Amino acid sequence: MNTAVRNLSIAQAVSAEDFRGAMRHLTGGVSIITAGRGDDISGMTVTSVSSLSVDPPSLIVSINRAASSYQLIKRHGVFGVNILTADQLDVAERFTGKGGLKGADRFAGAEWTTRASGVPLLVGALTAIDCEVEEVIERHSHAIVIGRVLDVVASQRTAALAYWHGEYVAIDREEDQLKLAEVSLPSRHVHARGLR
Repeated sequence: MNTAVRNLSIAQAVSAEDFRGAMRHLTGGVSIITAGRGDDISGMTVTSVSSLSVDPPSLIVSINRAASSYQLIKRHGVFGVNILTADQLDVAERFTGKGGLKGADRFAGAEWTTRASGVPLLVGALTAIDCEVEEVIERHSHAIVIGRVLDVVASQRTAALAYWHGEYVAIDREEDQLKLAEVSLPSRHVHARGLR
């Protein structure tokens, strides 16, 4: 394993508020991480999922080490990634813990299934990915969990839920392509006329 660790001397620390504000400029896809089996389940809303490798299929997710989901992931060695559609805002909100919902109570109001690992996967998600933990790297308040993909269930839907500047945003491939075409067509005609 090639690991480079450097101890940098930083004259002035960046405040958590400044860093949080800076990261709000980064648009993130909204996913629900699910963990556990049977009645001992929990989950959380995240924007920290990213692909790692295509061969073998694997991904990474950053999870707060104090989260109940993290303890279940460590115990069982498996987790689910449920990439939400634009109309699953209510699911995203339930899994943030707002309203005091915890554990299995967060799963109410939606349909769930299981695949190879046994973790709950959201029926109707844009994509539901069943993962086995390959490695966990603990740093500061969070852990980077590397998951080897066991199974993928993809829907035909095209509208995704994203998070940007502290707000949920719908991104619809078909609808947004039409909007871009409407905006760009007039400029193409002007440019084309100018070449004649």
